Amino acid sequence: MTQIPLKPFRVGKTTFGDGRLTIIAGPCVIESREHALMMARECSSRAQKAGLDFVYKSSFDKANRSSVKSFRGLGMEAGLDVLREVKTEVGVPVLTDIHEVSQVAPVAEVADVLQIPAFLSRQTDLVLEAARSGARNIVDKARAVGCEKLMLTERGVSFGYNNLIVDMRSFPIMREFGVPVVFDVTHSLQLPCGLGHATGGQSEYIEPLARAGVACGVDAVFMEVHECPERAPSDGPNALPLERMESLLIMLRDIHQLVMPDSKQT
Repeated sequence: MTQIPLKPFRVGKTTFGDGRLTIIAGPCVIESREHALMMARECSSRAQKAGLDFVYKSSFDKANRSSVKSFRGLGMEAGLDVLREVKTEVGVPVLTDIHEVSQVAPVAEVADVLQIPAFLSRQTDLVLEAARSGARNIVDKARAVGCEKLMLTERGVSFGYNNLIVDMRSFPIMREFGVPVVFDVTHSLQLPCGLGHATGGQSEYIEPLARAGVACGVDAVFMEVHECPERAPSDGPNALPLERMESLLIMLRDIHQLVMPDSKQT
């Protein structure tokens, strides 16, 4: 299959679409200022050691919870204050998700990348407003008309009840749109409503699935990371424990160099 050349674009110090591998990582939800700054520093340090570009991710509001009793986050105003401080103090680009048209403008003032959640990727007004904002967009399997600075994300598709699978053909297929492709490896290992009151997950398969995605030539790997997943207020069962992050990134870097020998990454 012929690779369609991509038009690179920058997100802070990070470049997408020029052949290098980027890591998008952080906790599922902003828990506190102190926790966000700690996780941003720890994740950024590990990416730097592996020689990989890095974008910090975290949500200010988890609006699509399995239960109304689940933790949702700090809210938009407080959450954006935290992300702004992460950018200033740690010096990394930040990504967060949006759920309503009214959130686009204020979030785009802080976030370098706007993420459209999978469940909202067909909401035309939201996608178009995000495309007009000037921020980079991750749109899960849906392309924003008129937005050139766009990435597409694979995060698994439903397979029966409480299970997701990843069809590796999706990576070259999405690449045919001429945009960078992101593999959301940890959400792909969710077991939706698998715990009854909450979503379960299979974090033990993060490493093999991530290796497979990078071997398929993805441009970025998206992963939720937590220093103590069993205490995480959201998506702990499918999160990568922080202690496993460094060895995984080194492995992904080495695989990327094999499949993309002309990468600009050093």
